[in-house]
Amino acid sequence: MEELSEKLLEELECRIAFEIPIFGGIPVPESCVVTWIIMAILVILCRIFVRNLKTVPTGPQLLVEMLIGWLNNFFLEIMGEKGKKFLPFLETLIIYIAFSNLIGLIGLRPPTKDFNVTLGLSVMSIIYIQYCGIKKKGVKKWLKSFKEPVALLLPINILELVIRPLSLCMRLFGNVLGAFVVMELVKLCVPVGVPVILGLYFDIFDGLIQAYVFVFLSSLFLAEAIEDE
Repeated sequence: MEELSEKLLEELECRIAFEIPIFGGIPVPESCVVTWIIMAILVILCRIFVRNLKTVPTGPQLLVEMLIGWLNNFFLEIMGEKGKKFLPFLETLIIYIAFSNLIGLIGLRPPTKDFNVTLGLSVMSIIYIQYCGIKKKGVKKWLKSFKEPVALLLPINILELVIRPLSLCMRLFGNVLGAFVVMELVKLCVPVGVPVILGLYFDIFDGLIQAYVFVFLSSLFLAEAIEDE
């Protein structure tokens, strides 16, 4: 158990990949470097898939269009037609989180194992959601919404501004970290065979589920922020 505790503390540690030698040294976290790699992979895939586009899609183009079509329908069912302009943000978010969770398959440490990354994603999402709410309703009506349905709920509604990003952050980070703990316990009990199968489950299925849950909740919060009076 002491070994497990040490590994867990090591997993929670924010790893520094290198330092930029200016202003006394600017540390660059490993999660940031892996994010750059994910961005490069996505750019390369986009260049590959948009070459030689056909009116009647086939092969990789068909798979990409099916994926984007499914994502469009998924978010529009939640937000309605008025949610079309928010699709690029939500779809970029789910693609990044999915790739972040899957990157462990090629031996890199998922950025979502860094609490700073999950917190940053959560805060960014909530700020964007509140911005959309202000743009839709105006500052006065947005402030007034904190007193709905009754003024007595004002403190609770204000507290939600902190609770929502924290819940998104902890759900994503907690599940990724929980998968690590489960895998280490399984390795201690059954060191051969089972860890490989469970590793594939956590790296693929569970990773995609966590991306789905994060953007599902974000889209629900966004739909609530932009709903008509």
